[in-house]
This record gives sequence, structure tokens and C-alpha cells, in this order.
Amino acid sequence: QVQLVESGGGLVQAGGSLRLSCTASGNIFSISARAWYRQAPGKQREWVATITSVGSTTYADSVKDRFTISRDNAKNTIYLQMNSLKPEDTAVYYCRAYGTTGPSGWGQGTQVTVSS
Repeated sequence: QVQLVESGGGLVQAGGSLRLSCTASGNIFSISARAWYRQAPGKQREWVATITSVGSTTYADSVKDRFTISRDNAKNTIYLQMNSLKPEDTAVYYCRAYGTTGPSGWGQGTQVTVSS
């Protein structure tokens, strides 16, 4: 089992930046990729970005060129650097791990609120 803990959310004005972190513990050696998702009030959870074990990254069109996913293997942590934030980026952000045992459960998430 893999456990995930997200942190780094907060309140920021439009145009500002935040960096989210997601630290994994447990059976981390089974992880082949990790992803960020978000869920805005009243909406379904949506995928934001993925990073694989070899460092390949992919992004949703809505965040491309504004968000950057990265990783620190020594810390078992991935990050989501969010720049040029917009009010529509307001959501609870979650990370998820994928590997040989299938997808992990969800962490508790971290709230990001962007004011206009």
C-alpha cells in the first residue's frame, strides 16, 4: 500500500503562485507514475498532470504552460508549481500514485483558493 500526503495549498490572488507537495510512504518501490488531480465545488474530479518514474510529464490543456510537475526521488515527493493562477483553478488538489499494484487511494487533499 502507498500512502500520500498533500500540502502547500492556500489562498492567493489571481496571477499569483503556489507550490504543492505530495509525499509518498509505504510501498513506494511499486510506483511507476504519480499524478495530480483537482476537484472544484460541484464538479467532478479532473486530472491535472502526471509524471512518470523516468521523468516524462503530461498536462491537461487547462494548465499547460502555467503548471509544472516535478519530483524529488530522495524525498519521495512530487511537486506542482502553479503560476499565473486563475480563479477557476480554485479546487481541492489531490495526488495519486500508479504502479504494479494498481492506483493508490487518495490523500486528504489540499485546498487552493484563488481570489479575483
